[in-house]
Amino acid sequence: MTDPAQPELLSLVVDGLTDTHKSWWECDTGIVYLVSGVPGWRTDRMMQIYDMSDPSQPEFIRNFGLDGQQPDAPGDAPNELHGCVSVVERNRVYCGHGTAERGVLTILDRDILINDALADPANPTPEELSAPVVGQLRLPDYMGAHTTLPILDMQLEEFANDQAIGRQDFIAIVNEQTRNECTDQARQMVFMVEITDEVHPWPVSSFNVPESSGDFCQRGGRFGAHASHENSTPIYYGKLLFVTWFNAGLRVVDIRDPYNPVEVGYCVPAIDENTDERCITVADQDQCKVAIQTNNVEVDDRGYIYLVDRANTGMHIVELTGEAREIVGPIM
Repeated sequence: MTDPAQPELLSLVVDGLTDTHKSWWECDTGIVYLVSGVPGWRTDRMMQIYDMSDPSQPEFIRNFGLDGQQPDAPGDAPNELHGCVSVVERNRVYCGHGTAERGVLTILDRDILINDALADPANPTPEELSAPVVGQLRLPDYMGAHTTLPILDMQLEEFANDQAIGRQDFIAIVNEQTRNECTDQARQMVFMVEITDEVHPWPVSSFNVPESSGDFCQRGGRFGAHASHENSTPIYYGKLLFVTWFNAGLRVVDIRDPYNPVEVGYCVPAIDENTDERCITVADQDQCKVAIQTNNVEVDDRGYIYLVDRANTGMHIVELTGEAREIVGPIM
């Protein structure tokens, strides 16, 4: 249900679409960055890079991970990779490690990552793992880095006359809530990180959905952030961020001022007969509720937004209305 006092979206349910699969890889000019698992590595998820210019004959380039994840490394292994976004024009790959804890944002030099000659591409040395790393931000142990969406080359009106920096670069880091009904876990949110100085990424703001706006901790299932869209669609780029918030549905955030993100729209889809239960254990008994679990979101250049539910409700296609629609402007 939506609150008439809040900004909202028009939701149109498409029946019969229940596939919640997502391919966890990013592709640029034939290079794919697979989130993979290799026997012997000290994490379940690290990166394998392939040249897919000829899809019938994939060519292995290298294995990659944070130093400490490779076989036989000493000490505690850094948290697992979740996904990467490549920006060829910037020669950068932006990666998020961890989803709900020990999160790490890593900024990589794409050219070094895929072109440096390695003694053994399958088993890189610590020096070879460190070579592509331009900058890192280690989040608090109770925060993850599920999605890392680059929002680059922003000219902010507030600083239009400031000559010291000029245009600025940002990353939207989205954590993932992994526990039901707000139990035993810090709230996972969105953090805007300024990366104009890539060596020293720095968080400048956060965005959260107030629990009291819908008694979300009591609705069942997860309440907290999960993922943003990952498509740099021009009509939205640098203007709006779309983030799934599990039982709080889709949240639309105005990021034209990344230092002060503001929600301008939302959509909480309704449950239906297909929606699965989500349970917690209370006094050794399962306590189950049925709740929407909006999981993934993607956008296109026609103004449509696609939501996929984690609890088997299906796919929802929504279209912007109101203030959020006005921010986008004309759609050709």
